[in-house]
Amino acid sequence: MYRSEPAPLPEPLPHPVADSHTHLDLVDVFGAEEELPVPAPDSPGVRARLDEAAAAGVARVVQVGTDVESSRWAAALAAADPRVLAAAALHPNDAPRQADLDAALAAIDAVAALPRVAALGETGLDYFRTDESGRAAQQRSFRAHIEIAKRRGKALVIHDRDAHEDVLAILDADGAPDRVVLHCFSGDFAFAKECARRGFFMSFAGNVTFKNAQSLRDAASVAPAELVLVETDAPFMAPIPVRGHRNHPALTNYTVRFLAEHLERDLESWCERLWANTEAAFGAW
Repeated sequence: MYRSEPAPLPEPLPHPVADSHTHLDLVDVFGAEEELPVPAPDSPGVRARLDEAAAAGVARVVQVGTDVESSRWAAALAAADPRVLAAAALHPNDAPRQADLDAALAAIDAVAALPRVAALGETGLDYFRTDESGRAAQQRSFRAHIEIAKRRGKALVIHDRDAHEDVLAILDADGAPDRVVLHCFSGDFAFAKECARRGFFMSFAGNVTFKNAQSLRDAASVAPAELVLVETDAPFMAPIPVRGHRNHPALTNYTVRFLAEHLERDLESWCERLWANTEAAFGAW
């Protein structure tokens, strides 16, 4: 699935940035030729990925859960390493698969109460992988995550695939938390304007660099600078020039450089802006 050789690492950035959305539990196991166990949060391999990122100028990461187990893993990593904050949630595609959705949501609520869990996410709606039969459960789960985020004073990290209108409709109807992040932003110019009007952060991943992603670049161009974040969504979607490699937080560097060039921003001041934005979204590390 991925190229066997490691991706070449970029020169360090002139000012540190944060990877606002990563899955370090999957970076070295997803897509491997043989099935491998998820590493422990305090394993040498996970620490090495964080060290590698720091050397490239990616000094902080948000480790994101997609179910109860991975949310607990994220919280444990954040408790063990000051470079990490955690997010906890049921992924929207997992919500309809729960034998007891209420019990799973209660477990996520318990993880969200931990002090270094900065966000509820990734939650939201995915109409690409979940058909009509599962959408009611997705929407109920999404609404529950919104309620937890507001009650606990956490950010909300949204996975939105082919569901832009319903995501906004639910947030408008239920009342959005103070801080909302559209992870791996997938909308166009018009959707970016609607998110900006609501003050939502838009996090751009490596796919903004892809040749066929002009709509994402158009969205980045209209997104207010103070609402832009960057992420890997590792191990997926490594940016050009390392597309096809296993993605990991150090490679956020390439996306930062690409956006600075695309938006005609000075690289150092752009890094400073992204750093400030990430703290505005998730709080200080």
